[in-house]
Amino acid sequence: MISNQALLLLMLSNLWPSTALPFMSGNIGNLFGMPESDGKVLQRSKRGWMWNQFFLLEEYTGNDHQYVGKLHSNMDKGDGTVKYILTGDGAGTLFLIDEKSGDIHATKRLDREEKAMYTLHAKVLDRNTNAELEPDTEFNIKIHDINDNEPKFAREIYFASVPEMSEVGTSVATVTATDADDQTYGNSAKLVYSILQGQPYFSVDSENGTIKTALPGMDREVKENYQVVIQAKDMAGQMGGLSGTTTVSITLSDVNDSPPRFANHSFRVTTVESTEIGGAIGRIKADDPDIGHNAEMEYSIVGGHDTFNIITDQTTQEGVIIIKKALDYESKKDYEFRVEVRNTYLDARFIHGVQFKDYATVKVTVEDVDEPPVFTRNPYIIEVHEDTAAGSFVGVVLARDPDADNKPVKYSIDRHTDLERLFSIDSTNGTITTLKALDREMSKWHNISVVATEINNPRQTTRVPVFIKVLDVNDNAPEFAMSYDTFVCENVKAGQLIQTISAVDTDEPLVGHKFVFSMSGTNPNFTIVDKEDNTANILTRRGGFSRREMSMYFLPVVISDNDYPIQSSTSTLIVRVCACDSRGNMQSCSPEVLPFSDGLTTGALVAILLCVIILLMIVVLFAALRRQRKKEPLIISKEDVRDNVVSYNDEGGGEEDTQAFDIGTLRNPEVMDANKLRRDIIPEMLFPFRRTSPIKDNTDVRDFINGRLQENDSDPTAPPYDSLATYAYEGSGSLAESLSSLESAANEGDQDYDYLSNWGPQFKKLAEMYIGRSPDRET
Repeated sequence: MISNQALLLLMLSNLWPSTALPFMSGNIGNLFGMPESDGKVLQRSKRGWMWNQFFLLEEYTGNDHQYVGKLHSNMDKGDGTVKYILTGDGAGTLFLIDEKSGDIHATKRLDREEKAMYTLHAKVLDRNTNAELEPDTEFNIKIHDINDNEPKFAREIYFASVPEMSEVGTSVATVTATDADDQTYGNSAKLVYSILQGQPYFSVDSENGTIKTALPGMDREVKENYQVVIQAKDMAGQMGGLSGTTTVSITLSDVNDSPPRFANHSFRVTTVESTEIGGAIGRIKADDPDIGHNAEMEYSIVGGHDTFNIITDQTTQEGVIIIKKALDYESKKDYEFRVEVRNTYLDARFIHGVQFKDYATVKVTVEDVDEPPVFTRNPYIIEVHEDTAAGSFVGVVLARDPDADNKPVKYSIDRHTDLERLFSIDSTNGTITTLKALDREMSKWHNISVVATEINNPRQTTRVPVFIKVLDVNDNAPEFAMSYDTFVCENVKAGQLIQTISAVDTDEPLVGHKFVFSMSGTNPNFTIVDKEDNTANILTRRGGFSRREMSMYFLPVVISDNDYPIQSSTSTLIVRVCACDSRGNMQSCSPEVLPFSDGLTTGALVAILLCVIILLMIVVLFAALRRQRKKEPLIISKEDVRDNVVSYNDEGGGEEDTQAFDIGTLRNPEVMDANKLRRDIIPEMLFPFRRTSPIKDNTDVRDFINGRLQENDSDPTAPPYDSLATYAYEGSGSLAESLSSLESAANEGDQDYDYLSNWGPQFKKLAEMYIGRSPDRET
């Protein structure tokens, strides 16, 4: 705190310019002096009353610093020994103090919107000793507001809506602007709203910015959107105040104030008679300037109609005319009815005095189409007895052309439905007859399709199902219901029940089956008792049966039905003789092998015969296996290449031609007879042989070839694969004898070719070639 010897005065430059309030001497003194209304300086004897808050207007400083005030102490004698120090908010940056004079300046603009009050501390020091001459004193500088901020709206454009036809004064929206200036000081932040654009349709409350309708009967169908510009001005709207604007886009929302109306009150629709039931034949539409659900309409036929109906398409709001009953051009060609349209949702405010419905007349014209034939019935059900002869009458189907000209029709059976070809139909009159006899036990129903076709237009066809039921005729005799396994005990007594039998019949009598059972002739062993409930009991006539004497009995049973004509059959019941215990339970039914002196039983003879047959089969099988000898393989080495047939087109390759084949067959018959080798073995050595006696008719060649052919045909060891057999040779009558190298020596040097010179002029060239190459002659 500043001592009682000094007084600090801070004065607002715009209120008291260039004025310094000096510190007053005294025990306590006056710390801050502020001029009152009478111009006196407030003085008190205590420090508690001293002002600690001062005011400064915000403004721009320009190039020079803004003078704030002056700080002066009673201790300051003006000799420069006193130093003033300022600390606190903005001291040294925002606020500067002259250490010698105590003058305080603001270095830049003081913006109240950034900070409205600063807290500072003032000190008075001795410049030489830095001793405090006055205690530290705290004071506040509050920035007074000036109108330097214009009003601002939160958005540049607002969107709002109001129902059309609203009353005057109906609230639309409220737009509010804000002003950053002080709301509590002066009129800088006091706003006034006004409308710049949008009159005379809308108005705005000057105090709160509420927009209201100003014109009655605004119709959305006339104009839907409005742009309203609202201005907010401070300084309570006075001259010199700042202002801001915003735009409000107002849309009139729809109400159901317009009824639906037909633009044309008469409609004409054309359709063909073949249109299916439920099919749409045309559309009509009424106009409603409203939108959304206010424009939804529903159509109806006044008084209803038995042939047509109208429904509303919810998407397009059209009336769709549909068919309720099939159309017939030949019966009726023209229709006329009245259609009503009305709004689905009504607004009670507008229904008074206005008819919210309209009417139109619809005329429908039916056009003729070429229709297919129509059967008199669909389907046909016909009955026929089984076993009816082929060509018998079954029934008649009838179809006609529904068109006015009534074209002729022909009939046919779809053979896909009559694969067995049991029926035929007269193509002219539709009479169905049988092609084969029908059997109810094979099939009770036959389902065929009959096709009716216009003769003049074969594309017009109609099918109808014909169900033919085959009626039963008693043509089947009854028979056993099942296969019975019946036996009688050896120790049975007379009158014993051994089996209960029943019967079945594939026929279907009208009043049910009634079977009669009886024996075919008199049987000394068994009897039958008809129970008259379609079953019968088989009883024994005697006791003491023996398996050794008779192992089974065959009992013929006659079964008859009661239908007309009566059918009967004879079924055979096989009764086996079995050994049983004392309670009658079967133990064994096989005939026993018992010793007897007068001969073998039939069972024993059969067993012996079977054994003999088995032995014979074993002997035959063994003999057959023995006869199948295991043949030796003809190819015993992988080197045997007789089956490699080499094809070539040149005229011969000399001795190389014989490398892949057995050419032993080229030898003379004399040699072959003397030394006959197997064809699948290549001989190790071929001895040279010379022919001497020529034969003029070449019979030896023919005999040789025939002999070799017979040998190959009759050889059981011939290989199963194809092999080459050569049957030709030069013949023994040749002057040159054999030319084959197979009978020559293995070494070509051992050959003596001098004999070639003795063969004549024909072999002269050959002799020169071979004799000239001889090693001896070359030497």
